[in-house]
Amino acid sequence: MNLQDKIAIVTGAGSGLGRSTTRALAEAGCRIAAFDLSAERLDALRDELGDVVFTAEVDVADEISVKTGIERARSAFGAIHIAVNCAGVADAAKTVSRGEPFPLAIWNKVLSINLTGTFNIIRFAAQAMIANIPDGGDLGERGVIINTASGAATQGQIGQAAYSASKAGVMGLTLPVARDLAQHRIRVVSINPGLFDTNMVAGMPDVVSQSIIDRMILFPDRMGRPEEFASLVRHIAENSYINATTIDLDAGARMHPK
Repeated sequence: MNLQDKIAIVTGAGSGLGRSTTRALAEAGCRIAAFDLSAERLDALRDELGDVVFTAEVDVADEISVKTGIERARSAFGAIHIAVNCAGVADAAKTVSRGEPFPLAIWNKVLSINLTGTFNIIRFAAQAMIANIPDGGDLGERGVIINTASGAATQGQIGQAAYSASKAGVMGLTLPVARDLAQHRIRVVSINPGLFDTNMVAGMPDVVSQSIIDRMILFPDRMGRPEEFASLVRHIAENSYINATTIDLDAGARMHPK
């Protein structure tokens, strides 16, 4: 897909992987509908990038919020060509801890944001993309949807039952949704990021983060940079032959139990 003047939705756009993705797509010539729950972060993003960004406070787990956000984005920009799902949470708990079972409220929160939220964006974004004129003529595409899974989908650590299940769900929906949408010329791809330097790990003491790097990451011996995730998102969007797959982006990392 030629990204010049295309319209992209990015969820979780106010920080971390989503913020870097928003920057990268804007630099590539896209206009962005930036979705996040933090008005403060959205304001900062709009101040940084200007009129190429439309911002909306959207709760991805809420059907009405997503539907309204996408309708507003289409009204502002006229179409949706790209959707990138970066919104997510990583709340953790053990299956049983100190005699108490895993709190169901944590399970429901993580699954509703990470998995249901991803699918909410997918289904409404795809509905909008179907109306697009194919990019590039007879063999062109109408849109691409890029989801964020995680290395935890297959290598979940202690306390990550909900997080791992949610991200395995994102991986699992990639192929069937790509099959559903192939007739409409819409691609679906997921990314499995490994250990990245984002807000989720920002509070770690240096000695802890370095220990994780030393024990789990093959090469290069550092955490991933959000810009590297954003670079892969851009490549997927531009490379129309990538479809129906999940790509590991983890420097060969292998997770330990904790």
